[in-house]
Amino acid sequence: MNSLWQDVPSKNYPSLQGEVKADVCIVGAGICGITTAYNLSKHGLKVVVLEKDKICNSVTANTTGKITSQHGLFYHYLISNFGKDFAKKYLDSNQQAIFSIYDTIAKDNIDCDFEWQDNFVYTNSEDKLQEINLEVASVNSLGFDAKFCEKTDLPFKVKGAICFPKQAQFHAKKYCIGLAGTLPDDTIYENSRVVDIASQGNFYATKTDNGIVFSDFVVLACHYPIVNFPGFHFLKMYQDTSYLIGVDTKKDLFSGMYISADEPVFSFRTALDSSGKRLLLVGGASHKTGDNSVSLDNRFKTLENMAHGLYDKSEVLYRWHTEDCITLDKVPYIGSFSNLMPNVFVATGFKKWGMTSSQVAAKIISDKILDIENPYADIYTATRFQPISNAKETGNMLKQTAYSLFLNKITPATESYENLKIGTGGIVNYNGKKLGIYRKSKDEIFAVSPYCAHLGCELSWNNLDKTWDCPCHGSRYDYTGKLLMEPSKKDLERIDL
Repeated sequence: MNSLWQDVPSKNYPSLQGEVKADVCIVGAGICGITTAYNLSKHGLKVVVLEKDKICNSVTANTTGKITSQHGLFYHYLISNFGKDFAKKYLDSNQQAIFSIYDTIAKDNIDCDFEWQDNFVYTNSEDKLQEINLEVASVNSLGFDAKFCEKTDLPFKVKGAICFPKQAQFHAKKYCIGLAGTLPDDTIYENSRVVDIASQGNFYATKTDNGIVFSDFVVLACHYPIVNFPGFHFLKMYQDTSYLIGVDTKKDLFSGMYISADEPVFSFRTALDSSGKRLLLVGGASHKTGDNSVSLDNRFKTLENMAHGLYDKSEVLYRWHTEDCITLDKVPYIGSFSNLMPNVFVATGFKKWGMTSSQVAAKIISDKILDIENPYADIYTATRFQPISNAKETGNMLKQTAYSLFLNKITPATESYENLKIGTGGIVNYNGKKLGIYRKSKDEIFAVSPYCAHLGCELSWNNLDKTWDCPCHGSRYDYTGKLLMEPSKKDLERIDL
């Protein structure tokens, strides 16, 4: 079950061994970390990028690859909650990000399937139609020429849509590999999981399993901050999982990029595979990460049914999914990690629009390190805490965290170990003790602690991927307990039966 983008191999980089000194240490070699390294290296700074796995192989390699400043029906929300100046800065910063990516591709001759495309949010609901008209008026009031459309190039009718002209799409992993290729040879270190970041006087020591980087600045570009305190981002953010498929429709395809305003949300675009064939990408079917009340298998089936309904002879070639960090007020956290940790910066909470937001973040953080004033930095301040405008979301997240941290310690497992079928797992009762157990075969059984190594939340078994998922903050582990996704920094405790 691989992403379309995973077909592209990348160079192998060494793991960090011993001590290294740098001006800036960047944690995470996805599109945000690599772009930040690119910006700073161009200004002559010595940069080290640490990646726990392979570069651009996690969230960046599981994106839709849309480069757009149209982040759903968002600008009326921004104007209503933060004012017109705030909304215009958000729009302008993302528009600049699009053209910055284009300029970089042209300057460094990066082959990444870049295509200019119009972007649309469409609806078939009368209620949402009113929202779309309101969004058109809101965006136009910010000086951007958004248009209302009754017809699109989609293979089905819509009641209406808002169009953002001249947005773009690309192959995000190819782009990142191209950026990485411009960096000095001693910049990137793979298979170098960060286990600690400590202040040592006027500099920071970023430790991995086998090495340490001493630097003046640290950038947390690792999707979800792996440092809990004093940033407290685990109280200001949750993770959401969404799904994508790549489909050979056997027919000519549409132009443009699309996402529905209606629920459930569907996303459409086209993309080229490694042979040059144009495929249909269908995305959506999202849910809060770790929510075991949903049938994960049906998520892909929902997308496949949509594709087959539009193109009856279509063949699904790729299936993948990704996690996205959602902030309380829906605006990314970009900038200083905490007032108590000067010269440590964070970029997170991109709300499913990481291709432009990562570019915005890399620019803001690079400017801060280079002591350049950035006109957009103030709207993304990462130290803010504004739960009032999203009180319901805040309450739900705090209740779930409280349950997972405290109540689950006294709530017994309801299923017994003996009832586990081959190929399944779960939090079960084993001789009166709560354990996370996966039965791979009759005799091959893996047992782990049922609590996340991040902050102790009870894990949820994901039978689609055979992983342990944290419903509080989105850490994920394979069935053996090996860490797959942050914010946790450690594997699960293995239990001998």
